[in-house]
Amino acid sequence: MKNEKLTTDEYDALDMVRRGGKQEMASACVGRNSKRLCGIKLMSYGRDKRLTLTDKGEEVLFLRRCVTGLRALAADPQVVLDEDVLRFLNRKSHIVPLEGGGHGLSDKGRESLADIALNEERR
Repeated sequence: MKNEKLTTDEYDALDMVRRGGKQEMASACVGRNSKRLCGIKLMSYGRDKRLTLTDKGEEVLFLRRCVTGLRALAADPQVVLDEDVLRFLNRKSHIVPLEGGGHGLSDKGRESLADIALNEERR
């Protein structure tokens, strides 16, 4: 994504399109952000003129959920994550199961969070 930094509003718009939000607030948020998000190929208009996420848009949202999950686990090892996020973080060796239940961050997971924090500071 060539270091395209998305705002919270843009992430919200992506999520609303993913969910198919039909609320007035959703359409205002999506409307404000659709031109840029289409321009960077995270969403597109279909033949029926409806916005849909591209594969790249789906990936961006999933990775955001993974980062949010890592941060949540760093704060509380007992936090419950979505199954797909848990599977991904486990498969990538970012988390380890704890004896008392829950999951902790592996060294790789802590390094990844540190790298993410450093990159966010630079922006």
